[in-house]
Amino acid sequence: MELSQEQVDRKRKKWISVLLLLLLGALLFFTLFSNTLQSVTLPKVSTKQAESGGVSYKLESSGVLQPVNQVELSNPAGWRVRQVLVKKGQAVKKGQKLVLYDSSSAERELEDEIAQLKKQSIALENVQDQFKLSVVNGDESAVREARRDLETRNIDILVQQRKIDELRDQLNRQKELTAPFNGIVMKLNAVEGLAATGQPDLVVSNLDLGYGLNIIADGKLLDRFSLAVKQSIDMKIAAEGEQPARSLKGIIVEISDASSQTDESSNGGSGAGVVRQKQLRIHVADTDLKGGEQVTVKLERVSSGKGWLVPNEAIHREGESRFILKVEQQRGALGNVFVARKVPIETSEETEQETMISKDRLYEGEMIILESSEPLQDGNRIRLE
Repeated sequence: MELSQEQVDRKRKKWISVLLLLLLGALLFFTLFSNTLQSVTLPKVSTKQAESGGVSYKLESSGVLQPVNQVELSNPAGWRVRQVLVKKGQAVKKGQKLVLYDSSSAERELEDEIAQLKKQSIALENVQDQFKLSVVNGDESAVREARRDLETRNIDILVQQRKIDELRDQLNRQKELTAPFNGIVMKLNAVEGLAATGQPDLVVSNLDLGYGLNIIADGKLLDRFSLAVKQSIDMKIAAEGEQPARSLKGIIVEISDASSQTDESSNGGSGAGVVRQKQLRIHVADTDLKGGEQVTVKLERVSSGKGWLVPNEAIHREGESRFILKVEQQRGALGNVFVARKVPIETSEETEQETMISKDRLYEGEMIILESSEPLQDGNRIRLE
């Protein structure tokens, strides 16, 4: 009987132990499950490890080389084009014939005026004969009349000669177009057999004066490069057809203020900010250029100061102050937890992509919060991607 009671007690204790273990397992399971469930509901953040270094400033701009000086050439007489002697893009020398015009009407007019001069010369000879005859006859009245007629005829001849000289000079100037300097034919509108249509017959660039490029850039960024007038600058011509890309050197001839622009993002999202613009005018002298080439200017510089480089999307504002959120790891009873920690900052240098903050704001290896699925406050628990 006693043995049976002892077996019963042993079984009871065994069941109690099993129940206790099941109860502890259930408590542990629900505790872990609740923590897992809670962690799923925490704000999800994307992070990046802080990097040390200097701010890298980059300016890249492109444009088309334009002649520093070019002239429009047309025939003011509006005559029909007889022959076009050049092509667009062709290099020409000073004084070279470019276009010939049909000047037949002007040539006929000149011939008519020359014939008129001959008639006046013949008439003058008749008056001279009358003058001599009057002198021989001693007729004073006829001598005075012949002398006046002689002076009138001489004046008419002088006027006619000037008219002929002007017509001849005009004909020589307008029967053809010649290059005013060494250059390149940039545009060619003249068509053989047709008169001018209101546009210049040719546009010729001055090869001796070279080409220019204007660049408009952020004035604050441009100031970082400490550029100056007469400073050389490297450029690159883009490849075109069979011509490979090649390097080119230019000279800065002017740095001036340009019209400012508004930028919604430049004021921290609180409104449109004003971005100061500057214009960089570059002169290029290269005999192989023809104008119209696409060129690119690239400038790079790393700041002398060093600090932590923070992506701009990680920076937040509170009034006039700015801060970032970093990840802080804390020990918990059931494992480590992650907390968002606010770090006030003061910026020293910045670009459109990143900002440099002082070295005492972060430690090596700390993670910066870039984005969050929900707004965060200092001390909020978070979960990492």
